[in-house]
Formats: sequence, C-alpha cells, structure tokens
Amino acid sequence: MLRPPPPPRSSRRQRGAALLTALIIVTLVVTLAASMVWQQWRAVQVETAERARMQSGWILSGALDWARLILREDLRNNRSNAQPHDSLDEPWATPLAEARLSTFLAADKNNNAEDDGPEAFLSGSISDAQARFNLANLVDAAGKLSQPDLEALERLCQTVGLATDVATRIATGLRDAQAAGTGSNGNAPLRPRTLAQLAWLGLDAATITALEPYATLLPTRAPVNANTAAREVLAAVIKGLDLATAERLVQLRQRDPFKTLQAVETQIPGLGPLNGQQVSVVSSYFEVRGRLRLDDRVLEQRSLVFRSGLDMQVLHREQVSTVEGLRS
Repeated sequence: MLRPPPPPRSSRRQRGAALLTALIIVTLVVTLAASMVWQQWRAVQVETAERARMQSGWILSGALDWARLILREDLRNNRSNAQPHDSLDEPWATPLAEARLSTFLAADKNNNAEDDGPEAFLSGSISDAQARFNLANLVDAAGKLSQPDLEALERLCQTVGLATDVATRIATGLRDAQAAGTGSNGNAPLRPRTLAQLAWLGLDAATITALEPYATLLPTRAPVNANTAAREVLAAVIKGLDLATAERLVQLRQRDPFKTLQAVETQIPGLGPLNGQQVSVVSSYFEVRGRLRLDDRVLEQRSLVFRSGLDMQVLHREQVSTVEGLRS
C-alpha cells in the first residue's frame, strides 16, 4: 500500500504555531479570570474592612458621648457643692471594665445568646489631664517664659532622672514655635500639639517616654490638680515639697479629698501660700479613652475633652488599631 506523502514542512509549522497560539490564549484567559476573581475578592475585603471601621468608629463615638455625659453630671453636682472640687473618688474616675457590647444594646440576655458575628467587647476610662504638668504653662500669651513653671519642670526632670537642661530645651522650643505662629521667626520649629510631637523640638523618644506619665501639652494654661496628680508632679509644682511629703498628701486625699487650696496649705506649713496658677483642686481638661476589641483586633480611641460650663468640647481625637499579641 502506498503511504500518503508527509505534509509539507510549512504545514507542520503552521499547526505548531496554531497550537502555541491556542495555549497562549488559554493562559491569558486563565490569568485574566484569576485577576478578576482576585480583584473582586479584594474589593469585598476592602468594603468589609471599611464597614467594620465605620461601625467601630460609631461605637467609640458613643462611648465618648457617654463620658461627656458623666463629666456634665459631675459638674452639676459640683455646682451644688459649697466647695466644688474634682477628685479620684468621683464617678468619672471609675473605669468602665471590659464588657460584651451586646450587654449595652439589649436588656434581654436571649438576644445575644446566638451571635454569628465576632465577639465585641468595649471598655474605657476617663482621666484627669490636669493630673500632669502642663507644658503650655511654660510660655505666656505674650511669648515670654514663665520662670516659676520652668523651675517646676526642672524639678520634675530631676525627679524622673532627666537632665535639667531638657526643661530649658522644651521651654525655648515652645517659645520659638509660638513666635513662629505670629510670623516673627520663620526658622522656628512647628508648634507641638501633643506630647509625642515634642520630637519636633529635638527631644529623643526615651526622653518623651520618661515625661509621658507626668507631663502633658494642653491648649491653654492649666494648673495641676492636687487631688489627682502623682507625687512627682506635686513635688515639682510646689516649691520646697519633697517626695515623702508629697506621698503623704496623696495618702491624705484618698481619705478626704482637698476641697480648697487652703486645705492643701494646711498640710504643708511653711510652703504656702500656693500659686493658684500652678496648683488647683478643680479640673477642666480630661482625657477619655475607649477600647473596642473584635476577636484579635483592637481599636483604641483617645480624646481630649475641655469642660467649659455644661459644654463639653472635644479638642483632639485619635484612633489606634492594633492586633492582640503584637502590641508592645
């Protein structure tokens, strides 16, 4: 039997090219399909994350409104008091322990017995921002350094183990930054709004960390509250007060908060009269912290609240998202 002649070489090349083209087309189609599926999945994940972020923000905003209500009621009680004061035995100073969010949303326990969503837990606290030394006191409205406050910060730095020249660096930096705001010094640093932003003045992270428990940066002059301040802060703002006597004041106020500055002076004979611009027994600035935990994800919100009469103004708010087990 005669065999058909083999196809020409050009025909074999054409079939090979066609097969290769088909493989390339299939590969492109698969790649495009996979890319479209991934993009769709990514869009769903982004939308889910954004929705969760917005819901978390609403919940934390509700917690902030709750804190503002407590501070407003505390002020009403103070107004009915013959000697108004703010101390750590008042309701605002009691932290909100972590509780499941559904307990705030429903009175019936059966409503949260079966929940297909993630476990959500809310906690929070209110602290007195005037329990710490206010660095804004270092510079007055005219742009001049306040010598008594500078000396107080030097004593605080010495107590916490920092060089006293740190106080001078902070004071001159804030003065120059304030002058820059009026246009008189174009080379001055930016004016810090928070303690962390003291890095703009050249302070290193270790110095800022050491000051954080004892100092703050508020928008206006604010004295230290003798009913809430730590002994280190009291020893700094009351000239001549040692740490042992400051600790005794802390112990005394736990039993009976100071109602007036005169009550503080009575416990430190020879050191009074106290400067009302440096020490007080009432507070207007408070820090509100809210914490929402969803499984291993934690969202924290810190807000600075100014209490002016019955008006509660939120001056600053920041949110931090972390993962449990990865936080330092």
